[in-house]
Amino acid sequence: MKLVKVVACLFLALGLALPVSAASIEKPECIAPAKPGGGFDLTCRVAQIGLKDQLPNLMQVTFMPGGIGAVAFNLFNTTRTDDPNAIVAFSSGSLLNIATGKFGKWTADDVRFLAAAGADFGAIVVKGDSKYQTLDDVMAEFKKTESAMTIGAGGSVGSQDWMKAALLLKSIGKDPRKMRYVAYDGGGDAIAGLLGGSIQLYTGDVGEMVSHLGTGDMRILAVMSSERLPAPFDQIPTTKELGYDAEWTIMRGYYMGKNVSDEAYNAWADIFKAAYKTEEFAKIQKDKGLLPFNMAGEEFDKEVKRRVEKMRGVAREAGLIK
Repeated sequence: MKLVKVVACLFLALGLALPVSAASIEKPECIAPAKPGGGFDLTCRVAQIGLKDQLPNLMQVTFMPGGIGAVAFNLFNTTRTDDPNAIVAFSSGSLLNIATGKFGKWTADDVRFLAAAGADFGAIVVKGDSKYQTLDDVMAEFKKTESAMTIGAGGSVGSQDWMKAALLLKSIGKDPRKMRYVAYDGGGDAIAGLLGGSIQLYTGDVGEMVSHLGTGDMRILAVMSSERLPAPFDQIPTTKELGYDAEWTIMRGYYMGKNVSDEAYNAWADIFKAAYKTEEFAKIQKDKGLLPFNMAGEEFDKEVKRRVEKMRGVAREAGLIK
């Protein structure tokens, strides 16, 4: 806070207008659009911990489940369009929902994409005591029939978690539309379903598994990346090295309401840019199973919207939209 005062005095002495800064963000809040325990929770924790030295007050995390992000997206397009204190967590799954029209009339142009939290990857997960010891064991079952196992994840048919499972089946020439798939409202519910025996296979995210490593509750059979990930995931094989053409990279990040001021938007972007340069932010990314993908501000907004357009094309090819 002393530095803020010094900068303020300097600007006043020079007769310049004070810029909007971190000090103006009095009640920082991150909206996690799902129940606790899933990927959106993880994304908000990255901001809460990674920005604690950049903000005047500790960020509050608010959970807003419903429609795999649709409720929050609607709120920030209606009543909180200009909220300068709030950021909302999103993932590539959110972008896929936007691309396929699952957020109703709202499009990628109806929010301002702010900053990235990092990159995550798909994970093929079974319960700790599952008889399936390897991904090959699982795929051998699916080669018999697409309905050999019940798959579950935090998203409906056409969501990114469904796409992960679909890519697995397509890699062995099977029809994804015939698989038994259970849709949950977030990763936390899907994990509970796996541990409770309601599903046999969970197509989740690597980042969600960090807190479960070493517990014996679950086992990651493979990660859906092109190369092996750094520790603590370096001992887990990739789908690619096991011979299955099924990769899924997940972008995690934050958006703000479409009517938020340029001053507030740029202040948040500058906060993230400053945090990216710190060891603390790199540590929380690693601790949460994320790889660095450090981009904020207008450049990030353009990149996200480019990806949405690309996803729309892929979804059209898959017959999910016309």
